[in-house]
Amino acid sequence: MTAAEPAIEASGLVKTFGETRALDGVDLVVPTGGVYGFLGPNGAGKTTTVRVLATLLQPDAGTARVLGHDLIREADEIRARMSLTGQYASVDEQLTGSENLVLLGRLLGFTKAEAAERGAQLLDAFDLADAAGRQVKTYSGGMRRRLDIAASLIVTPDLLFLDEPTTGLDPRSRNQVWEIIRSLVEAGTTVLLTTQYLEEADRLADRVAVIDRGRIVAEGTPGELKSSVGSGAVHVRLAEAGQRSEAERILARVIGGQVHLAAEPDALSVASSDPERVGAALVELSRAGVAVSGYRLAEPSMDEVFLALTGHPVEVDEKGAEEDAA
Repeated sequence: MTAAEPAIEASGLVKTFGETRALDGVDLVVPTGGVYGFLGPNGAGKTTTVRVLATLLQPDAGTARVLGHDLIREADEIRARMSLTGQYASVDEQLTGSENLVLLGRLLGFTKAEAAERGAQLLDAFDLADAAGRQVKTYSGGMRRRLDIAASLIVTPDLLFLDEPTTGLDPRSRNQVWEIIRSLVEAGTTVLLTTQYLEEADRLADRVAVIDRGRIVAEGTPGELKSSVGSGAVHVRLAEAGQRSEAERILARVIGGQVHLAAEPDALSVASSDPERVGAALVELSRAGVAVSGYRLAEPSMDEVFLALTGHPVEVDEKGAEEDAA
């Protein structure tokens, strides 16, 4: 693979499971270097795409080259240069953190001394050295996730698939995983990151593909995707969460377009580049007795981008269950 070649180049990938068409003609180009975000809700096709590109599933149609190798004919060459961390921990909970990494190192051909040395390096790098001798079943969710990623790096891969690596983690653990991802990229690894978290794609990815119902519906930098749905948005915070339905109706009528309901029950927003309409909407809210505790004009969020592109919001499953048919 030359420096100019993409890390991944896929065309028309199709994968069906019975009556379910999990992938419906996926076209994807992932540049070498950096983080490429793969964004979509449960069941959109993210995990199936990763399993196909990681040579775990064969596509029913379409072609792909990964790290310069043909997906079907040169699967062994691809596997030798990539690694995959799935949604669920692949480590053995009955073993210690150190024992897990030494075991994997031995399976990959390291001598016992080499495996122990590499394991110690990774445990230290991922802030797990103090827990090296503890059984993994005693680890917190964030610690298990870090160990799981460490296990994928016994041999440093050219390409790392991270399938929803932070689902279900607390904010501190999520930030730790983000720092690990950034350090991997700095060291030269290309990362394909699947996520349901719009903030995660916004914070980490150089480019983002949005997948919905097995099709790529948009692709670009986070900034480009935001610009594609309008130059701005008004974000409204209500004094009383119980008035959000009325506020939603007023904003939709006066400003137009789809209103995004934020995770907080007292917040909502709508894309708009017309200050006069925003002002008129605020007046209408006041006339209707809907008290506004604050508002701001800003660029559209990634949540609003997804809503505009697909017609429905991202549905996040905090348990991390990817509902792909695979």
